[in-house]
Amino acid sequence: MKTRFHSWRLIAAGTAAAVTLLFAAACQKENQKSIAPSDVANGGRKVSTETVTKAGGKSVCYVEVNSNSLLNTGKYTLTTGGQQLFDIAIIFAANINYNTTTHKAVLYNNPNVSNVLVNKATQIVPLQNKGMKVLLSILGNHQGAGFCNFTSRTSAHAFAQQLSDTVTYYGLDGIDFDDEYADYGNNGTTQPNDSSFVMLVDELHQIMPTKIISFYYYGPAASRLSWGGKKVGDMVNYSWNAIYGSYSVPNVAGLAKSQLAPAAVDIQSTSQSTANSLATQTKNNGYGVYLWYNLTSTDKHTYFSGVSSILYGSNVTYTP
Repeated sequence: MKTRFHSWRLIAAGTAAAVTLLFAAACQKENQKSIAPSDVANGGRKVSTETVTKAGGKSVCYVEVNSNSLLNTGKYTLTTGGQQLFDIAIIFAANINYNTTTHKAVLYNNPNVSNVLVNKATQIVPLQNKGMKVLLSILGNHQGAGFCNFTSRTSAHAFAQQLSDTVTYYGLDGIDFDDEYADYGNNGTTQPNDSSFVMLVDELHQIMPTKIISFYYYGPAASRLSWGGKKVGDMVNYSWNAIYGSYSVPNVAGLAKSQLAPAAVDIQSTSQSTANSLATQTKNNGYGVYLWYNLTSTDKHTYFSGVSSILYGSNVTYTP
């Protein structure tokens, strides 16, 4: 079953323009590889580190930062080898809002998301120093704005620029798209069209070609992945199944098995036996990503070890 918690909906969005962080500075293209000790990411120092690599593929984890610390993702390592269990941690979630005055899509970070971003030196950089990547997930917010109803490349570029500016300003490693809760049509907005999502991803990829772009395979965007001779799969790095407790390969043409996560688990509700079975299918079928959702502060190393022993041949150690 697909389940997400959205306590952020209780926070009034207010006027989108007043709460959206817009940055005038142009995006600087940054390489996502190791960063020298002398490099400083806007107040948080990144030490020299290597990207986590381990046989068995990558583990990706969404964290509901309205109620849980992103830092929990960094507390789990492989007992054998010492690598981080989670290769990618995703801040869940910022929003795509709609400004009814300007009739434009705007990026909105609620107070909890903003707290993580503003305190990047203590909330984001420590994970990156462990070799992990940190992404910001973008989600609809019931206002009619979504990834699938941009009507021009100019408007798609404008929102892509906001995303890229945020990635640059906060030293993030990329953006995750989750096409839910847009409520297309609200506030007089248009319904999904075939060109919008492709244009948006294309524009974002051009602005930040070395950063990660991932796609939560769900919503109108999942059936609008090619247009004008271009494919979303040629411009994103990963895509994952959105139905927790199930195994389903995202149908994203252009992505290799190493970039796909057909297995998805809700840490709080998917049983150990199901999680293990999904890991076995992932390994046997040669896929390279395993998706986890809803990590809290509770020690789950025993649960994780069941999957990790299958994917990586190692149990997991928890370090508070």
